[in-house]
Amino acid sequence: MDKKVTVIGAGNVGATAAQRLAEKELCDVVLVDIVEGVPQGKSLDLAQAAPIEKHDARLLGTNSYEATEGSDIVIITAGIPRKPGMSRDDLLSTNAGIVKKVTLEVAARSPEAILIVVSNPLDAMCHVAYEASKFPKQRVMGMAGVLDSARFRAFISMELNVSVENTHAFVLGGHGDTMVPLPRFSTVAGIPLPELLPPEKIEALVQRTRNGGAEIVGLLKTGSAYYAPASAAVEMAEAILKDKKKILPCAAYLEGEYGIRDLFIGVPVKLGRGGIEQVIEIRLTAEESAALKKSAAAVQELKNALAKLSY
Repeated sequence: MDKKVTVIGAGNVGATAAQRLAEKELCDVVLVDIVEGVPQGKSLDLAQAAPIEKHDARLLGTNSYEATEGSDIVIITAGIPRKPGMSRDDLLSTNAGIVKKVTLEVAARSPEAILIVVSNPLDAMCHVAYEASKFPKQRVMGMAGVLDSARFRAFISMELNVSVENTHAFVLGGHGDTMVPLPRFSTVAGIPLPELLPPEKIEALVQRTRNGGAEIVGLLKTGSAYYAPASAAVEMAEAILKDKKKILPCAAYLEGEYGIRDLFIGVPVKLGRGGIEQVIEIRLTAEESAALKKSAAAVQELKNALAKLSY
């Protein structure tokens, strides 16, 4: 294939992302992990599924970075996952060091690549990758809003007993407890959500969306979500590889948009071959704007904490 995507981290999220990329026949995939044998074994397993799934994407697993050279996109999933009782913020110190190291490795070999960060705490790890890579802001982004919006859409579908294909939702802000689901911009077959559900039902869906990751962590007990996060990262990669100009909510570096400066925050963006080709500014109510600024303040705290770390 003429496109190459590197996935850093061969855990559940990374391996599932590699599977989705290959089975959609979007690109060849390089799967990198520090644990000897794991990326090789998972890539070989996926390659042996190819005749059944009917795709010709090539998969390579490796413990080094040489094979990543010339990647069009690098999806960074490396880091330790959340466990019960942990917040995404608890991962800050450990994962900052990991993300910085892998970013330096891939940026040196693929200087034109686009980085999609999945590692938590997501918004802070985007800052780490941005500073380590020295890439333009358009080529560094975080997977958060697509996942959070998908969760919101799933819960709306369950509540109303309608097809998920009829649901559309937007979730802005940081990837954490302060995220900002926007019911006013969320629709079912074009019908605004507030016309279909009473306020208390909507608020329950909003809260469940905010706690979507923690709910799964609590159920799994020994890990965190991976099917939906992998799908979300691959939707972003597909929009870029196919130059779709697709509008998706992603963590983007803002320089004044929405009144926020020098922070990665989840906002609607247009994704195409150049990465983030436009930040879409929508008019928010005073309440929505206040919620987004509160979310930005939480991300700023993480960024400040990063500045005090040596990683």
